[in-house]
Amino acid sequence: MDNDFFKVQTQSSRIKAKIVAEYFPQYCRIILKAPKQHKQIRYIDLFSGPGLYEDNNLSTPLLLAKSCASDAELSKIVRLIFNDKDYCDQLKENFSNHIPTEAFKFKPVFYNKVVGEDADIDNFLNKEPETTNPYPTLLFFDPFGYKGINTKILSKFLCNWGNELFLFVNIKRINQAIEVGKFDDMMQSLFPTTIDVLRTNRKYKSTSVHERLNLIMNHLALEFDNGVTGSKLYNCSFKFQEEDSVATSHFIMHFTKHPRGFELIKQIYYDFDNIGATLEKEGTYTFDAKNMETNGFDFGDQNIDALSLQLLSKYKGRKITAKKLFDEHHHSTKWAGPHYSKTLRHMVERSQIKASFNDSVNHKVKVLLTEQCILDFS
Repeated sequence: MDNDFFKVQTQSSRIKAKIVAEYFPQYCRIILKAPKQHKQIRYIDLFSGPGLYEDNNLSTPLLLAKSCASDAELSKIVRLIFNDKDYCDQLKENFSNHIPTEAFKFKPVFYNKVVGEDADIDNFLNKEPETTNPYPTLLFFDPFGYKGINTKILSKFLCNWGNELFLFVNIKRINQAIEVGKFDDMMQSLFPTTIDVLRTNRKYKSTSVHERLNLIMNHLALEFDNGVTGSKLYNCSFKFQEEDSVATSHFIMHFTKHPRGFELIKQIYYDFDNIGATLEKEGTYTFDAKNMETNGFDFGDQNIDALSLQLLSKYKGRKITAKKLFDEHHHSTKWAGPHYSKTLRHMVERSQIKASFNDSVNHKVKVLLTEQCILDFS
């Protein structure tokens, strides 16, 4: 890894860390509501880094650990497992300096194994799915580049109940490797069933870098769809624009089999999308480090128009609660809850639909995604 990487935290790295650190505690609460027996809920970071930048900004391990340590319920059920072949000792020291040793019932674990070369890691990720999973796990897989990413093994990990994955993808390096035909073993691990099709696809041969990157991401998602059998797999991506250009540098992909997890990650992505990404075609939330206003944007008429057309077509002639509409519809889209709230309110204002409440409360807005809000598409 570049020795300068952890000197100063970039804005993109800050957002990446916050996305994962905000998701995990809420993921835990989803797991805790399920009628299962949980011995632990685990967070595993196989490329954890030192946890702290030289400018004293926290990276994902410490940011997430602080959040869980301060929660009375999570501190008793969460087990944190960190691995980094270069920064294990440094992370352990930084952890002890920032987190009280008695903060967790299950003591955090620190390893210095080499991912892709260690049999214990492969065996853990590749174990056969069981009917129950006493250790539901969120795995954060953030390699420096793409070495060690094996989609077959990661798909096997996802087959176990409750297991979810964040995969951080250096799309520039993957694109370069596919173009020049190098690192074939690594590309085969990434795209075991689609690499040949991807390389010969006419869209990939196009001069549009934007089209090529989207095609790569679609094929990567397809590898996981093919690898996870017996359950629907939801995935949603977040794109990072480069700090010093208009190019895309990285994606973070999230995979879950739980519709509630899919709803949650879209909400978190929405909170950090600072450009108001148009989601109908690409389905990719975006953070552009050159646009530092990360809150309060208008997500755009294109999303409103696209979503309203879908809703008018699907629910024409029906009455339905706003909550039921959202629960039914969002599973097949990349739109988050706020997209639905804003679109439905806009549709009411344009007299495309009617909305009313049956709870005798004087609501300040025309639509809320609740069972008490009744939508009339007649």
